[in-house]
Amino acid sequence: MDDDYEVRGLHEQLAEERAEKGFALDQRIALFTAVLATLAAVTSFLGGHTQNEALLHKNEAVLIKAQASDAWGYYQAEDLKRHLAEMEVDLAPPGFSATLLATHRTDIARYKARGTALKTQAQVLDRQSAAANAESDDALRPHTMLALAVTALQVAIALASITALTGRRWLLWVAGTAALAGALLAGLAWF
Repeated sequence: MDDDYEVRGLHEQLAEERAEKGFALDQRIALFTAVLATLAAVTSFLGGHTQNEALLHKNEAVLIKAQASDAWGYYQAEDLKRHLAEMEVDLAPPGFSATLLATHRTDIARYKARGTALKTQAQVLDRQSAAANAESDDALRPHTMLALAVTALQVAIALASITALTGRRWLLWVAGTAALAGALLAGLAWF
């Protein structure tokens, strides 16, 4: 006697029941989740890009600030040399060599000119550093919104998965709301 019994699992039975009732919920959820995953991936990439751009500008600001610091140091050295030369001229005893005094006066003018140029250069570099720092802040501004958007999209994906497992349609509405919030946050990041 050849008796064949079919042993079906609960999952197979539920899938057949859903198919008989015309449920296409699982397919809709799969498509919804795929769209959300794509949107989350793009948003995550944009968030990473904003971080990299901000770091580039911040590194530039630090480099320029170091150059400005060097220029200020050179300026102070030239100013100190000028001040010492002025003291030598001012404190020269009567009868001091006129040639040496003229040399010191020439040195004073040279140190003053170099010092002025170095001060101007240092000020320009300070402004450039501040501008690069501001560019870094501007580049990083959208990052927080993009990170929140990715989080909302991931919550939506998780809720959609729970909907597929439990069959509770109301969870799909909550997932849709989270997805909409994520999309809005991603859009608002650029405004």
